[in-house]
Amino acid sequence: MPAPRNTAIRDRHRATIARGKPPCGICGDTIDYSLTVAPGEHGKRCTGPTCTGCVPHPMSYVVDHVIPVNRGGPDILANKQAAHRMCNRAKSDRTDGGPILRRSGSLTRPNRT
Repeated sequence: MPAPRNTAIRDRHRATIARGKPPCGICGDTIDYSLTVAPGEHGKRCTGPTCTGCVPHPMSYVVDHVIPVNRGGPDILANKQAAHRMCNRAKSDRTDGGPILRRSGSLTRPNRT
């Protein structure tokens, strides 16, 4: 059984990756590390009359596990990469990269028959 995930280590890894400002490891585009929420977008449970937006921006920075933890990937820095929230959600827990291709066109999807 894997060790429980530690939030202090998670936050340290997140900061370490963000310090280098790498591009999205899934699509290859640059990441705007200042994005947090989508302005004017509100979640279903939002009740704040002065809320300016509480839904995470789809292009904001998140950390992606290259090999998902639930697929046996370790929760270590070497198995993590920067990603857009949208790209990470599309990839989900797949190991083949999900439905997103690097926009450079240098990678191709395998034929699935």
